[in-house]
Amino acid sequence: MQSEAERLKIKLDIYNADGDNARQALFLQQAVVSKPDAIVVGWGIADAVKPGLEAARDARIPIVAFYVLHAEPSKDVAIIEQDDRLMMKGILEQLASDLGGSELSADVIYVYAPGYQSLDSRDTVWQAFIKENPGIKTVATFGVVSPDTVAQVTSQTKSALTANRNVKAVIAPWDGFARGATRGIEELSLQNKTKVYGIDISTADISVMTKSDSPWVITATADAANVGSVVLRAAALKALGQLEGEFLSVAPVLVTQEALRAKQIHTMDQLKESFADLRTPKLISAPWIDNMK
Repeated sequence: MQSEAERLKIKLDIYNADGDNARQALFLQQAVVSKPDAIVVGWGIADAVKPGLEAARDARIPIVAFYVLHAEPSKDVAIIEQDDRLMMKGILEQLASDLGGSELSADVIYVYAPGYQSLDSRDTVWQAFIKENPGIKTVATFGVVSPDTVAQVTSQTKSALTANRNVKAVIAPWDGFARGATRGIEELSLQNKTKVYGIDISTADISVMTKSDSPWVITATADAANVGSVVLRAAALKALGQLEGEFLSVAPVLVTQEALRAKQIHTMDQLKESFADLRTPKLISAPWIDNMK
């Protein structure tokens, strides 16, 4: 986002609440007082930031919200999201294919923590999938979002696999979950038996996916840097009254372990070179933005 701000000659002030709802609410109020042309609110809960959103509306400051749980689009608030449902659908289609494509039957583990917009959106697809495929038996559901997510999910995965030795797949719809599940499987030496289906990617994730005998076989992702640029362009156009629409979803791409290895991809820069759809410069734009270098 910072590089896009520099390209568009936008003064960008960042308030980082580190996941603390109370701090985010306070920072939003402070941002409103500073009277910017637009405000981006990311990763929060609408109830916590509601007073700030109302203050921004009263001050006629447009808002662009990204992953703010229960926030609704309006003439004052534009919503930008990754297409979480399409992400989940993509990895589940791969799971179905790996299990034979029809009459699906398998014991699986599902890693999930409620109360987060992206995870809740992905969960709606999962719930529909298991309803449509009664042969898929979820033998364990667990998950936690914390500074220690990977270690905790590793421990939970090992406990679940120790109690359920026939698990064929772990559905882990966030890369923190996927890294923890992968580590748990590896520590029990079950790589050849249990596979991981994840969402999101980073350079560290690529290293995990491509190493020898890694059980993490696929992820669905959008590029976080690209999404940040989309959000900033939306805020700029919202401030100028040039943004069309109040809701936009950024489509993901599917990245398989096989493709990463075949293309010898080791970093996010290499991934973006190989998967051009991760870059969406025309998504939310205007002639004046296109002309900026």
